[in-house]
Amino acid sequence: MTATAATAAPPAPRTRTGGPGEGPDLLEHALGWVLVVVLAMLVSGLGLL
Repeated sequence: MTATAATAAPPAPRTRTGGPGEGPDLLEHALGWVLVVVLAMLVSGLGLL
């Protein structure tokens, strides 16, 4: 083993990507349903359905 291999730096911390399991799940879920309701009201109000 060489001296370089013995003194290797520790691995870097993982990057947070905002994927599943991260963030305020309840808030995102509620805001998603609010968006669905607003979109439905807009579509029905404009007579597109």
